[in-house]
Amino acid sequence: MKLNNVAKTVVLGVVVLFATGAFASNKGSLRITEAFEVNGQQLPAGDYQLRWQGSGSNVELSFMQGKKEIAKTSAKEVELNQAASSDTAVIDHNNGKAWVSEIRFAGKRTALSIGGSDQASMSESAK
Repeated sequence: MKLNNVAKTVVLGVVVLFATGAFASNKGSLRITEAFEVNGQQLPAGDYQLRWQGSGSNVELSFMQGKKEIAKTSAKEVELNQAASSDTAVIDHNNGKAWVSEIRFAGKRTALSIGGSDQASMSESAK
């Protein structure tokens, strides 16, 4: 009977460990050194926590400061040729505006790409 309870406890511990690891992979932090736009919303330079849900081309990305969501946008996962060496935001510029087009995380071969048709419509509205 005791062996059965120990086995259940071990299995439960492993499940919790894997579940915690899965959630940990859907968050990161980033320092952006210039003002930028996310989904048409102007954000100041600063430190942000990122949280996302989904995978592939269906990712919802939130920019957080503390527990407060500052901005939300859609993104898609893209494969990199090699793992990123540091947490990095790729900032694009057009008509005096800056926006985040991609976010890379240290040690990961997957990045989050922001833009595509959303970015094109944002650029058109800025003209």
